[in-house]
Formats: sequence, structure tokens, C-alpha cells
Amino acid sequence: MSPVVVGVDLGTGGARAVALARDGEVKLWMYEAFEGAGDWLPGRADPAAWLDGLGRLLARVDDSGLEIAAVGVGGQSPTTVPLEGAGGSATAGMAATCRHPAGNGLGRTEHHLAQLDFLSDEVGRPLEGAQIWDWALRCLGAGDIQGLWPGEETIPGYGERVEVGTVIGQCDGSLGLAAGTPLVSASNDAYMSFWAGGLCTPRRGHDPGGRTGGLGVALNVADLPDQMMAFFSPVAGVKVVGGATNGHGQLLEWWSDVSGRPLSELLSMAEGVVPGAGGVLVLPYHDGERSPRWEPRLRGEMHGLTFAAGPAEIARAVLEAAGYGLRHIHEELQESGVEMDVMCCAGSPALSALWCSIKASVLEVAVDVPERPEQLSAHGCALCAGAALQWWDGVGAEAMDSWPLARMTRIEPVPDDAYRAGYERFVSLGDAAVARLDSPV
Repeated sequence: MSPVVVGVDLGTGGARAVALARDGEVKLWMYEAFEGAGDWLPGRADPAAWLDGLGRLLARVDDSGLEIAAVGVGGQSPTTVPLEGAGGSATAGMAATCRHPAGNGLGRTEHHLAQLDFLSDEVGRPLEGAQIWDWALRCLGAGDIQGLWPGEETIPGYGERVEVGTVIGQCDGSLGLAAGTPLVSASNDAYMSFWAGGLCTPRRGHDPGGRTGGLGVALNVADLPDQMMAFFSPVAGVKVVGGATNGHGQLLEWWSDVSGRPLSELLSMAEGVVPGAGGVLVLPYHDGERSPRWEPRLRGEMHGLTFAAGPAEIARAVLEAAGYGLRHIHEELQESGVEMDVMCCAGSPALSALWCSIKASVLEVAVDVPERPEQLSAHGCALCAGAALQWWDGVGAEAMDSWPLARMTRIEPVPDDAYRAGYERFVSLGDAAVARLDSPV
């Protein structure tokens, strides 16, 4: 049998996995939807469904005749699984995901702890908590661990700290995975996406996509602006700066639900609308906003509606709003001297060539699109597993030459005055929305 490492990304509505051979060939791309996910309340999820999805993915690898040399697991964040006891894997009910309001606007550690407080209050007793990937690995036989990207703060009470690419145990035979298979800690989906997308070169940016979104830009440590928060890139001597937004793929899902049209139809309709969306502009603050405003009280707004505006114009405005949000972060970075030449687009939104081209033209930078953008985080989890087996270098390597990174297709920008004017409106209307929050009624 051909040995592979399997990277698993536990997402919002399903789990994705990549089976990667030592020579870098992708042997399998896989996706399994979580049973019952459509009925979960916003911000809640059933851990049993996560485990079921993980088991179905592992069974597909086994059915293909591939030998699993190691499994790396990462996923959505911040998400807290309530545990019945310290170090265990038994859950105490539904988890709180990154879409839950508990902890909105707080830093990562405080966000997790706010989720845990909510879950404890819900059952009326103190609970232990775990990150989604840590809990899944415990269910496979790992110990009481907490997998983190280098430099991330340890969450009190969530397990012993380990860094990505660490073998933290062997499978006990659960979910049909062969007993003794090395289990490897990955990390949150954004970091895994950064790794597989090659966010290792200064002036390269990355948009992880997904239901939320954001922008990270790589730069040499020596060029890091004073007092600017940054995190480690996969390569030594390079750090990443940027920020996260609250509204991205979820915006289009919202408009699909409201309009009663499938996503594919809305994307097709939006393609027939010229840049500027006929004057319609969306402020994507339905759940508040993170970078660069950091204001959880904001709410979504729609401007420029006329009787000529229909579902197509609003769909186009939603796509453009995601681009404007990324540009807002980009311009804040530029004011501090951080430049970007190219941006990798990942996540399900990057499956739309239209959406990627809008982002390129709004930001006026080239965009790289991975071969399977929705699988980029899973690909990063597979890199973790391979690094743990010393197939490739681990995080902190001197160069990225050993890593079988995702294949890319480049989209060049087509700058447009309509986008430039739209972005100025976006910032101005957002400023006005913030000012109204504290103005007398």
C-alpha cells in the first residue's frame, strides 16, 4: 500500500481531508458533511456529528487502499467543546463555535474562556473545555493536550501546550483508524491555510476565506513596525501581520437564505452586474466587525437601493463588500509601511473566479488561487502530519523548499474607478455607523 499522511480540517458544516504522499502528490481530496448541521442553532454544534464526519473520512482513506502513516487534525477557531471532566473526551452537550456571540470582540484566549463560561452557565456547573481539534485527537487516543501555533498564548485549563507538527500520541483503534497510528496536533484553520498557501515570503498576503475572513501579510522580522502585533509565519525570520473580519462567505449565505436563491445562481447573476453594483453598497457588519474597526456593536447596512436594484445587484454588492473589507485592512497596514504584492485567496469563497477577480481589482494586487481552495486548511494539516514524521521540515524552517505546497493559478487585477469610489463610500459610511453608536438618540 502507498503510505500517506492525512490532514483533517473540522469546519462549520462539514469536515475536509487531504491524503498527501511523501512525494507531494495529493492522493485524495475528501469532504463529509456533518449530519444535522442545518438544524443547529447559530453558533452551536454537536460534537458527536464532528466525530461521525471524521470517522467517515478515515474510512474513505482505508477503502481506497492507502496506508495512513499519520493523521493531523485542525479546525475552526475559536470553538470550545464542553467536557465532563479534565483530560477526558466525553462531552457535556453542544459546543460553542466561532459564530456564537459569547466572546465576540475579545482576543483568542478570552474568547475561548467566554465560550466556556457560557457553556458552564448553561448546564449550571463548571465545565472543562477543549479546542475542537484537541478534543477530536483525544477521542482517537491522545492525551490532555492543547495544540497551538508558535507564539500563541496558552488557554488556561484547556490541556498541556504542544505546538503544531508534534506527535501527541498513538491511535487506540477508535473510528477504525489502525491502533498505533501517530496522532499529530495541527491548529486553527487560518494558520493551516497560511502554511499550505505559502505565506512565507515578504510582501505576500493571504485571505483565508471561509464564513468569516481576514488578511495576513508576511514581512521580515527586521521590518516589523514598532508595537504592531504579529504572529509567526511557517518560515524563520518572517512574521505575519493583519487582521480578521466578521463577514465574508457567510454574507453570501445570508443573502441566499433571504432571497431564496442558491449560491450558484447568485454568483451567476452577480457576474452580469458591472463594478459598483449599480450604486448598491453593503456594510458587512451583521455580527459586528473585527479588523480594523473592532466594534462588536455594529450591524449590517445596505445603501443605494433604488427600484432598479434587485437580487443580482445586492449579490454583487455582497461580493464587493468582502473585497472592501480586505482593502480596509490592507490600507491600515500600508499606513504602517507594510506592503503586499500578491494575495492568496482560500476557502470556499475562492471557488468563485468572479469573487477572486473582484478582490484582485478592489485591492489592486494580483491574486493566487489554489487548485482546491476549500481544501487549503486540510492541506496544511497534512503538512503538519508529514513534518511530524520528518518527511518535510516543520514550522520554523529556514526555507519552504521542502514543503509540497498547493498549486496556484494567478489572477491579475483590473483596477476600476467604480471600485475606488465604492471603497471610499465603504469607509465613509462605516465611519458614520461607528459615530452613531454613541450619539444621543
